[in-house]
Amino acid sequence: MKLRKSLIAVGAILTLGAATLAGCSTSTDPGTTGAALTIAKPDGAITTESHNPFLGDSSASKYGYAKVIFEPLALVNPTGDLGTTPWLAQSVQWNDDYSQLTVVPRAGVKWSDGEDFTADDIAFTFGMLQSGKLTDGGALGVTDVTVDGDTVVITFGGSKYTAQARVLHTAIVPKHIWENIDDPNTDPLTGEGLAVGTGPYVLDSWTTESVTLTANPDYWGGELAVPELHYVSYGDNAALTTALSSGEADWAQAFIPQIKDSFLAADEDNHFLAAPTLGAGTVFMNLQTKPFDNVALRQALAWTIDRDAYVDIAREGASSAIWSATGLSELLDDEILPEYKDENYSVDVDKARQILTDAGYTWKDDQLIDPDGEAVSFSISVPAGWSDWNTEQALIAEELKEALGIEVKVDQPDWGGWDAARQEGTFQAIIHWLEDTGNAYGLYTSTMDPKWIVDGKAQYDFGRFDEPEVTQALNDYANASDDGSRQAALAVIQKAFVDNVPAIPLGSHPLLGEFNTRNYVGWPSEDDLYASADPTQPAVVQILTKLKPAN
Repeated sequence: MKLRKSLIAVGAILTLGAATLAGCSTSTDPGTTGAALTIAKPDGAITTESHNPFLGDSSASKYGYAKVIFEPLALVNPTGDLGTTPWLAQSVQWNDDYSQLTVVPRAGVKWSDGEDFTADDIAFTFGMLQSGKLTDGGALGVTDVTVDGDTVVITFGGSKYTAQARVLHTAIVPKHIWENIDDPNTDPLTGEGLAVGTGPYVLDSWTTESVTLTANPDYWGGELAVPELHYVSYGDNAALTTALSSGEADWAQAFIPQIKDSFLAADEDNHFLAAPTLGAGTVFMNLQTKPFDNVALRQALAWTIDRDAYVDIAREGASSAIWSATGLSELLDDEILPEYKDENYSVDVDKARQILTDAGYTWKDDQLIDPDGEAVSFSISVPAGWSDWNTEQALIAEELKEALGIEVKVDQPDWGGWDAARQEGTFQAIIHWLEDTGNAYGLYTSTMDPKWIVDGKAQYDFGRFDEPEVTQALNDYANASDDGSRQAALAVIQKAFVDNVPAIPLGSHPLLGEFNTRNYVGWPSEDDLYASADPTQPAVVQILTKLKPAN
């Protein structure tokens, strides 16, 4: 398993000194030379200012600039070797069952207001999660935090074997500022001097059109080649593509239709990297309401939706189809249990119709009628401008109308409306990504684990699947101390997924990145996947320390 190799790297306490990082960057004075980089998103207008890194709907999170201000303990690479690189930590070490993390903070780091970064800042950050002052949206379950000199020991209520990245990517905030914040779950952090981090960039200006950050002159990782970052959000992928092709924008994470003609051919310095991961584009269904509260309908959909069309048409080849009834991609073939090795879906309309007929469904005027005598219809929601999944919405609507007589409404709200509905469970169906844990657990926790629902809001398990036996098996898998125990838990989990069809994975979901090399080189590549090229990922800080002038 690739993940186990990355765990060995963590256990070995990898270190990365500031001098090493400085060697990867340039000695360019960030205040006087070098071109700015414009980092773009296709999410429409972002009108409310908030720099709080813990709020998913803050402008800092939506634009992504929180990650260059507030840094994590370590960076877990979701692609390439899946390795771990200590960052704000000089070293991180897990105990044998991954229930306790020992952290030595990096020496010589300062907050952007000049205060020293210490072990107390790490302890304070995780202490907010332990006390409940900060909502534990990542379900980390911190039970104890202690400081002994320059060492911090963080204890969890269970094994974090499958959640190492979630722990290590926690944004660390300054105690001397945040201890005076009444509610870290709501404070927008817009007051003077509050947006203080250890990161390579500091906030310069904020408007509804763009956000500007400038290089931190005292950054612990050394001087930076890129003096200034501009974060801009365009209305949709089409506008973003135009901006990238024209050079108005330099770096983005987006699906671009016909990328060879629309982006790569526009300039020989334009580049695109699809970094493989274990996640998948997945149809989540609201299992609590009609029509998806009936497993027969979900099974019928699984035998009707064309995954090859998703890959070939919606994703234009930037994916690979997932047909296994287990929901796992070929990258996780070693975790498909023997009894399910040959159990694969296909487009089989006759089989789908037979499943529905056996469950009491009928047809009237070519329209599917449920056992209660009501016509079957539903909406499938994806934010407007997400062109690949918008295309998949249309494909699903066409496939289900023609094959099963189901009316599917294509819903394309703005990101905020979509986000609220997925969290609150007011949607019928959505297309979404999965938690990537480096193993089968990612799919199954994302689709069947109620731990993700906190205060009525879901971070995953959007369909709100909740079966005690499965929940226990998921916990057993995550906390298993050996492969045999993990396999026993997987048998329960995998059977539940196959039998219940709580979600329908469509195809693998790589991390995408578009960028140009007109001014800077040192970007990740297929030959050097030290990170993905996605600027919304935590490793954006690592990339920015590796960039150097092209000339």
